[in-house]
Amino acid sequence: MNGNRRPTDPDALRRAVAEGYARIAEGGDAGCCSSGCGCGAPADISREVGYRDDDLAAIPAGADLGLGCGNPVALADLQPGETVLDLGSGAGMDAFLAASQVGPGGRVIGVDMTPAMLARARRNAEQGGHANVEFREGLIEALPLEDASVDVILSNCVINLSPQKDRVFREARRVLRPGGRMVVSDLVLEAELPAEVADRIDATIGCVGNASLRGDYLRTAREAGFGSLEILKESRYGATVAADSPLARDVARDTGLPLSRIAELLGGVTSLTLRLRP
Repeated sequence: MNGNRRPTDPDALRRAVAEGYARIAEGGDAGCCSSGCGCGAPADISREVGYRDDDLAAIPAGADLGLGCGNPVALADLQPGETVLDLGSGAGMDAFLAASQVGPGGRVIGVDMTPAMLARARRNAEQGGHANVEFREGLIEALPLEDASVDVILSNCVINLSPQKDRVFREARRVLRPGGRMVVSDLVLEAELPAEVADRIDATIGCVGNASLRGDYLRTAREAGFGSLEILKESRYGATVAADSPLARDVARDTGLPLSRIAELLGGVTSLTLRLRP
């Protein structure tokens, strides 16, 4: 795999992921956190994972990059006046949808580690006139927020990217106010991926290479202090992964595995939307 090998050092892995998402933010690459695995227009991918046409019409142009694996905003039951945190906020799609629901008396804070994504999100906020949204640079493993400062946490196809998921959930628990909730859409594995796929940085950027087994993911959340965990929605991510997707073709080229086998492996990935409470 040569230069495509996933780094084992957490900081190096974060840098590699940030570089990949900077390319997406700047329009030079396509994402893969979707059931289309990088194929199709962003709006088509977003519709496929649960966004409605009126959702897409309500956000600034350029906020939808087709990077989600669900629609956590639709299941978060946001209320006017609430303070919402969006983990790995990207170009701001979920933050803007949340902002319209919490209203001018509410507040939305997006946190992202990629400067190019933050720049794009801030331009989108200005374009859309979203005065109740702000974007902060930071790691989701070390959130730039005070203890017990938010009512709701959203995350969409981001925690799987983290090399330290236990820290992400502990930080989320730290910043939630008493009675708060967390709604997460993410990808989990039903079976371990072979090293030929899992050890690739492009598979990690594509949200599958660094994903956890379902049981490990749920246990990590519980051990961080989320005693209540509900699965609100689940679907097989791989049900619509095309065998000729960019990731599948690249893995086939580099490993010699047939496309049908790669599609089968990716088909063992599940999209979950969870509601967590302390």
